[in-house]
Amino acid sequence: MSKKKEVSTVVNVETNVAKALGRPSNPDSARQKKITDRETKRAAGELKRGRPSVAGSKRQATLAVRAEKVANGGTLSKGRPVNVNSKRQQALAAKTVIV
Repeated sequence: MSKKKEVSTVVNVETNVAKALGRPSNPDSARQKKITDRETKRAAGELKRGRPSVAGSKRQATLAVRAEKVANGGTLSKGRPVNVNSKRQQALAAKTVIV
């Protein structure tokens, strides 16, 4: 009595399904709607970032004066203005004269 062995072929089929990691998101939530709105505005070039500037403010007037000076070929001073009559500046001037 011989025993016949049954040979079965098993074919492994791999499915390429990307499994989303992490917590699932609700596309109808307020946060997800804000994110999609922001992405569509960014793609269209309509996304405004930062604090808006006020046209008639003192800062805008100062920037306009500086821009005008640069356009006319003037030089701009940087930093805090120096008081030449201060005690410290007079002492520094005296040191440079001696040396």
